[in-house]
Amino acid sequence: DVQLVESGGDSVEVGGSLRLSCGVSSHTYRQYCIAWFRQTPGKGREAVASIRSDGMTRYSPSVKGRFTISEDKSERSFALQMNSLQPEDTALYYCAADLGGRDCYLTAYLYNHWGQGTQVTVS
Repeated sequence: DVQLVESGGDSVEVGGSLRLSCGVSSHTYRQYCIAWFRQTPGKGREAVASIRSDGMTRYSPSVKGRFTISEDKSERSFALQMNSLQPEDTALYYCAADLGGRDCYLTAYLYNHWGQGTQVTVS
């Protein structure tokens, strides 16, 4: 089974930056979608950004222009660069995979492999 492991979560000041990383175990899919989601207590899981194997990206309006999703194919890892962080960005951040996925919509039910999450706190 594919494993995803997030890292990079931390506490940061308002206006600061943070870079999250998601390591993905080996798989044979040539086409795939990787997405970042976030969740806070009492709220549902919110989509942040997604990237397809050919580099196509999607962003939630709440983070567009501040966050950047990218892939390092040599490392089989995915990053989420977060700039201009605000208190409302505080959440547990998850990466998720839709192996074989094509459209990479920012919808949680499309993704069937999830990591354990990494906490981001902005204050």
